[in-house]
This record gives sequence, C-alpha cells and structure tokens, in this order.
Amino acid sequence: MERRLTLAETETARRTTGESILLYITDQCPVGCAHCSVDARADGGRVVDWDVFRDVVAGIRELPGLRSVAVSGGEPFAEQRALPYAIGEFAAAGLETVVFTSGYWARENGGAPAWVRRVLPLISTVFLSTDGFHQGGVSGARFVSALRAVRDAGSHIVVQALDEGDGARDAEALLDTAFGPDWGRWAETKLITPLRYGRGSGVFAIRRLHAADALAACSLLGSPTVRYDGVAIPCCNEALITGHGPAELRTAVRGPADVAAALSGFRQDALLTVMGSVGPGGAARLPGFEALGEGRFENVCGGCWKAYDIARTSPTAARAVRALGGMLATTDETSGRG
Repeated sequence: MERRLTLAETETARRTTGESILLYITDQCPVGCAHCSVDARADGGRVVDWDVFRDVVAGIRELPGLRSVAVSGGEPFAEQRALPYAIGEFAAAGLETVVFTSGYWARENGGAPAWVRRVLPLISTVFLSTDGFHQGGVSGARFVSALRAVRDAGSHIVVQALDEGDGARDAEALLDTAFGPDWGRWAETKLITPLRYGRGSGVFAIRRLHAADALAACSLLGSPTVRYDGVAIPCCNEALITGHGPAELRTAVRGPADVAAALSGFRQDALLTVMGSVGPGGAARLPGFEALGEGRFENVCGGCWKAYDIARTSPTAARAVRALGGMLATTDETSGRG
C-alpha cells in the first residue's frame, strides 16, 4: 500500500478530473438491504467474461495521471477472485485504492477469512457502511470485527451512515466499541444522503424538489465509473450503469485502450461540458430548453437527464448546447482547466 487516504483526500480526488475512477466490480451482494440504490442482489451479475474484465483493469491501470481507484458494487468482497486480482494490479501500478463494503465478510467472533486478510493490506482506505438497513444482514459484532480487521491491516477507515435519525451517533458508538474513545486515530465518519434509486426509490421520500436555476454545476464529472463487463459512464451515478437514465451517458469498453477513449469521449460531450461548467440552470437559458427551466428536480442528476431528453428530440436545443459546450471547452483549455 502506498499510503492511507483520508476522507478529504478521497473527496478531492473525485472532484479533480483524471485523478480517480470507480470500478463497479459486481452486481452481487449477500446482504440484501431494502434501501439499495443499485438493487444489488445475491444472484446479481458478476464477472463472467474474464477477458473483458482484465481489459477493463488494464485500461484503468494505463490511464495517464490517475492517482486512485475506488471499487464498489454490489458488495466488492462477494468477488473472491476478481477483487484480489484488481487490487493487486492497481497496487502493482502504484495506484491508491478505496473499497466500499458492508463488512459482511468479517467473523462475529473476530478476524476475517485468509483471502480477505491478504487483500486488505493493499487497500489504502476502506469505507464501511452501516445503518438500520445494513444491520439487518451485518450484526454489530460482525461490523466491529470488520473495523478491527481493517485497522490491523493498516488501511484507513471511513464509516458511512445515512444522514437520518441517529446515523452519526450509531456510527460513533460502533467505532467506540471497536477502538475506544481514541478511535479518531484510525477512522472518520461520513453522513450520506439517502438515494432514491434502485430499491431505495420505494423507501425514501422526496425531500425537496429544486428549480434548474437552483442546481449547481456537477462537480463529479471528473470521477467516471467502469463496470466489470465494460460499461462506462462519465460520473459516479451508479443508477446510470445499471441501465437507468440517458443511453448517451453509457458506452461499451472492449479493450484496454477503449477505457481512455471512452473517458475522452465523455470529456468532449458538449452537454456534459455544460453540466460541469454552468449546470442545469445554465442549460435552461439556452434556446429549446424551456422545459428544463420549468421543471423541478431532486438533484443535478435529474436536471442533467432531463437536458439529455430535450437535446435528443429538439434540433434547436442540440445546436445551442453544441455552441455553448464548444465555447466553454475552449475557455477551459485557454485557462488551463481542460
């Protein structure tokens, strides 16, 4: 392992174009949380075509300027062959790795399987998620065991909890049980907004709808995602990679060089340039996008998806966004941000 990444460092990398990428390694998860934003299941899709998967990993390794690779799913540790392979390849390339997990793999009486103990020391940071839904499949004792196994391996820990109810207090209580009151030496906590995607769409209520003008530009278009089967998307919205949203935001990777080509294509997409620079509010002021300005959306993703729907059917809107996207791209290149 090169070094541990703090929560702030992982967030900075996600917002810096070219520094990080997410590998969506599986659709499988044995926990079965009712609020799963990607609808991962015990019988979900997994690595079957190893030629494609190796090409995806090789393509990620070869990306110029890349610093870190995040690995999510599904439950990454459900892939007992693919996860060690990918982490080993990234570590050999000097890349920092971040893995998101429920900790289901830990033993309630302490410790972890041998294969997990071998892979953990290669991981820079482990995000362990806990909340009332996860706890239905991962007991408190198992979660504490996972915390201790990650700490003993030398990885940094971020405990994620839903920004609802007693999420923060429950996360801190588990850390205190695992490490005592000085748990801050090894771990941090992070509250996350409930996502109304996947099974979560039927669990969480809409908190608030926003006008397009109120939605900021997307700050996470520098953090693309590639799935184990070669599907690539330009951002972190895993609902896209599981088949939701505009088809224009998904492309297929079939060889190592295709990974860089896919990401380059996303960076050249005029509407994505607009979303990353001026957001839905800026797009809503363009000719042909009147319906965008009249809409209400949960978040920037909703505004982005609506903008693609409009540009696909309105030649006026498509021309306007190409013109603005080209102008913004030229400005970014001139200022050194391209």
